Amino acid sequence: MNKWLELLLGLILVIVPIYAAWTYSAAYWGAATIEFIKGGIVVFVVLIGLLFIMLGISDLKS
Repeated sequence: MNKWLELLLGLILVIVPIYAAWTYSAAYWGAATIEFIKGGIVVFVVLIGLLFIMLGISDLKS
C-alpha cells in the first residue's frame, strides 16, 4: 500500500470513530448501545488506525 495512503487511512481511522462516538446522542441509540460503541468498537478501530500510521511512518523512513 502507498505510504501516504496508509498515513491518510490511519488518520481517518483514528479521528472518525472518536468523533462519531462523541456526537451520537444516547437518546437516539440508547445508553447501553452508546457505551458499547465507545468501549469496544472505537478502541479497535483507533488501534487499527494507529497501526496504519506506524506503517506509513516506517515506509517514509525507508
